[in-house]
Amino acid sequence: MTFPGVSGANPLAAAAGAAGASKGKDGKDLGDKDTFMKLLVAQLKYQDPSKPADSTQFLAQTAQFTQVEKLEGIMNMMKGQQLITASSLVGKNVEYMTGDGVRLTGTISAAKLNGDAEPLLRVGNVDVPLSKVTQVEQQGQTATDAPKS
Repeated sequence: MTFPGVSGANPLAAAAGAAGASKGKDGKDLGDKDTFMKLLVAQLKYQDPSKPADSTQFLAQTAQFTQVEKLEGIMNMMKGQQLITASSLVGKNVEYMTGDGVRLTGTISAAKLNGDAEPLLRVGNVDVPLSKVTQVEQQGQTATDAPKS
């Protein structure tokens, strides 16, 4: 079966190809939300009028779209929380694990966001991912200075 205005037999495949090739202003792939919406619009546009899409299926797809939007909001909140956490560590002594499994210590001088990745902490002249920190202490406090219980 062919569809007017679409080369090839499958309009959803054509829409998926177009959505997959889409790039944002910064050159990154557009998110899943945009791809999902393009596929949904293509499905509605090219459906057979004598056999419309099942309303239950359409409702489920709309619910999935809403879930994707909510998850994006949660991810943005988590990024903000990570930056707050990272910035609260500035001036503290930390122990962290390197990529080769070596434990090092130092004082955090700065925290910064790394695009979509987790925040980086500046320890000496090295940027350390927040997830690599294994221990945090107040500056000037060592394990022997800790209060005894």
